[in-house]
Amino acid sequence: MYKLFVGGLPFTTTDEELKELFAAHGAVASATVVKDRDSGRSKGFGFVEFESDEEGKAAEKALNGSDVGGRNISVAEARPKEDKPRTNSW
Repeated sequence: MYKLFVGGLPFTTTDEELKELFAAHGAVASATVVKDRDSGRSKGFGFVEFESDEEGKAAEKALNGSDVGGRNISVAEARPKEDKPRTNSW
């Protein structure tokens, strides 16, 4: 599996639209737009997983900087979340 981070998405983008955008470049295993836990609104980024590394890398190269709904998206290989302690903001 090859996981991509997709930033700068229009806030109206759905999971299905994200999948369709990337499906032109290979077999998409999953596509998820990240939503705010409280409001349910898009946070403007998401993740796409490809079955193969080659297809994922090709999609990254083809779509990084492309225009989606009037916004330039950034596409890069997703990195694991760093294990760092959560801090309280109060």
